[in-house]
Amino acid sequence: MPSEFAFAFMDCEFGGLDPEQHDITEVGVIITDYRLVEIDERQWRVKARPERISPEAAAIFGYDEELWRDAPHVRDVLEEIVTLVPEGKVLVPAGQNVRMDVTFLELAFRNCGIPYPFDYHVIDLATLFYAWTLVSGTPTKALSLRQAATTAGLLGKEGVAHRALEDARLTLETFRHYVGRLAPRDLSEIVPGIQSDGGAPRSEEPAGSVGEKESA
Repeated sequence: MPSEFAFAFMDCEFGGLDPEQHDITEVGVIITDYRLVEIDERQWRVKARPERISPEAAAIFGYDEELWRDAPHVRDVLEEIVTLVPEGKVLVPAGQNVRMDVTFLELAFRNCGIPYPFDYHVIDLATLFYAWTLVSGTPTKALSLRQAATTAGLLGKEGVAHRALEDARLTLETFRHYVGRLAPRDLSEIVPGIQSDGGAPRSEEPAGSVGEKESA
């Protein structure tokens, strides 16, 4: 049953693209129920080894050794992530090119000896965006978060933030937009809070504490 699922819309920033050579530097997660109603959100800077952060990646996400000096160890972040899993739910990772985030996180959980808390399925915005282009007859040159959000009218000239929680939220809002555009009928009849005109759901309970990578 869908109600057994919850989703973790996530975005991670990394010191590069190779999980064997680069560290996770930032994690942002928004937990929703199966109707995309928000339950909680968190973000963390993650202590990273400077030698495992490439100059190119540091420039993209604004790495500053001083800002990251007091960041928690990756083990502490992973242990906090585990506490976000809603009781009795299967937590499915969701995001833009989320398989990359999952690859880094799976390795981090394994290296820290912490059981991986997420389901083995993933929900990817790129797939939904591509489905929308086929249904709407709107050609696209890219399947990136930038392209999907710009096409949805959700991204201004400032572009993708390349900050974990901001990009996770942009992904969730863009996901909601295309779910609404693909709806065969008024989604309010099926999913409370989601509008078939692409409007965002209204949270039924307050989010928790807070704070794309531009993926092809």
